[in-house]
Amino acid sequence: MELTDRVTGIEASKIREMFDLAEEAEGDLVRLEVGEPDFDTPEHVVDAATRAAREGETHYTANAGLPELRAAIADSLATDRDVHVDPDTEVCVTAGGMEALHLTLLCVASDGDEVVVPSPLWPNYFAQARLADATPVEVPLPEETGYALDADRIIEAINDDTAAVMLNSPSNPTGRVHDPADLRAVVEAAADHDAYVVADEVYMGLTYDVDPASVASLVDTDNVVLIDSCSKRYAMTGWRIGWLAGPEEVVSAATKIHESTSSCASSVSQHAAIAALTGPDEVREEMQAAFAERRDLVAERIDAIEGSHLPAARRCLLRLRRRE
Repeated sequence: MELTDRVTGIEASKIREMFDLAEEAEGDLVRLEVGEPDFDTPEHVVDAATRAAREGETHYTANAGLPELRAAIADSLATDRDVHVDPDTEVCVTAGGMEALHLTLLCVASDGDEVVVPSPLWPNYFAQARLADATPVEVPLPEETGYALDADRIIEAINDDTAAVMLNSPSNPTGRVHDPADLRAVVEAAADHDAYVVADEVYMGLTYDVDPASVASLVDTDNVVLIDSCSKRYAMTGWRIGWLAGPEEVVSAATKIHESTSSCASSVSQHAAIAALTGPDEVREEMQAAFAERRDLVAERIDAIEGSHLPAARRCLLRLRRRE
């Protein structure tokens, strides 16, 4: 008996290999392998989850998620990103942002299709495309520009076989916030080829020197599927709450197959997410300020290393010196 090409063609993430090694290691390690805040989940969020569990909110929810959570997500998108979606038909809550990506690509890509992926990239994008039986097409971004989004390069890779284009801003792993004009050009080119844009925005709310624009706010097209989660900005990685928001036909299809994957996200975690999205923002702001201070320190230390070359650090230092 043999396993399918769908799984044998996927390599385990080196990030997770390092995670497993770190879990087994002894001593005081500085953990840099996974994108996870080292802060605990805010207390009011934990309290909401505890209260929900004790009050019996421990049952299945609708496949698309609790109506109250979908409404909170829609309100947050409208207030923070000028993105307007119908919570009843254009939002599906998932078990983390990774499941949102998986469901989205299962809906929009299939055998013979291509998924355009700018790099450097989070390796999960390749795996997600292959799990949908599609072919990932890597488009390297130029190092000399600090890995800025080169719209012309990406547009050149888009053709009639393109099912989707992955856009990640703020970027993992570079931290780059891409220029709105370049993002807009890619979305419009994808629309011309009847391709979707999958906009991974899980690091929104944790930027320092610029306010990133949501891809979905830049264009008047119906081909953008927005992926987000509570994991990063609310320090809730273990709660596994994410969502996809966008065109009704994609969200409806994703909700349908969600029943055959995890059925629904954790009911208790969904109540925690409602508290995170609707509660006070001071804890997130404190976490963001701490990250900014650490980033500044790291940039200065790296810049002091002879022969080092890190464009993001140089940009950071320039901004610091302007402030001085």
